[in-house]
Amino acid sequence: MQTIAEFLRNAAKYGDLGKAALRWQAKEEGCDESILMARMHDRLSVMRDSAKAGLSPTLRSVSGMVGGQAAKMFVPEEINRFGLLGKAGAYAMSIAEYNACMGKIVAAPTAGSCGILPGALLAAQEQDGFTDDDLVMALFTAAGIGRIIALQATISGAEGGCQAECGAAAAMAAAALVQLYGGTPEASTHASAFALMNMLGLVCDPVHGLVEVPCVYRNVGGVSQALSAAQMALSGVKSPIPCDEVILAMKDVGDALPASLRETGEGGCAACRSVCGKK
Repeated sequence: MQTIAEFLRNAAKYGDLGKAALRWQAKEEGCDESILMARMHDRLSVMRDSAKAGLSPTLRSVSGMVGGQAAKMFVPEEINRFGLLGKAGAYAMSIAEYNACMGKIVAAPTAGSCGILPGALLAAQEQDGFTDDDLVMALFTAAGIGRIIALQATISGAEGGCQAECGAAAAMAAAALVQLYGGTPEASTHASAFALMNMLGLVCDPVHGLVEVPCVYRNVGGVSQALSAAQMALSGVKSPIPCDEVILAMKDVGDALPASLRETGEGGCAACRSVCGKK
C-alpha cells in the first residue's frame, strides 16, 4: 500500500483499515495472520509495560533533565480532571520518559514519538473496556497509516522536523482511535489528516542533542492532538483536504525547514539561553 486512497480501497474490500493492513502484511511476509496477531500482541505488551514502568517517581535520565514527571500527572486528582485526555497524557509522558531513561519501548513510529499511540490506546482501553484484540487491530490501522507517511514523506525528525515524528504518531493514533470507537475507515483518514495538519511545521530541536527536552512534552501534546482529531472525525467533521495531500504538504514543509530546525540542536528550544550556556 502506497497511498491513503489505496488503503481505503483495501479497507472496503476487507472490512476496515486494521484488517486491510493485516492482510497486506500477511501477504507481504508470506505468513499466516495469526503469526502477525501474536507479534502485535507482544508489541502491545511492551507498550503496556513501558507505560507502567515510566510512572516510577524515582525514574531519572542520565542527563537528569527528565524522569519522574509522569508520576506527578498520574495522581487521581490530575487523572480525573481531564478524563481520557488526562490519562492518555500521563501515559504518553511516562513512555517517553522511560525511553529517555533507556527503557524498552516500541518505536511508534519512532523512539522520540513513542508515547503518543500507546498513550491514547491504553487510556481508551482503561476508560471504555476495549479488549486487547481491539487494541491490536487498532495498532494495525496505525501501522498502515505510519507506513504510508514514511513512504510518501518521512518519519525522521532529522529529515522533516518533529512534525514527521510526533505529527506522524498523532496521525496514527487518531486513525486508531476512530477505528476503536466504531468510526468508518474514511473517518479514520479524516482524523489522520486533522492531526497531521494541526502539527505542520513542528520543528525538531532537542536540547543537548538528547531525545528528552522538548521531546517528552511533545508526546503529551501529540496525544492531545490525536484525541481532538479523532473527536472531530467521529462527530462527522471531514477534512477539506485529502489525507494524501496533507502528507505531501508535510513533506514540503519539512524540506523547507532550515537545517537548524531539523535535529541539529542549533535552533528552537535547543538554542534557548537557559539550556545552551548563552549570556
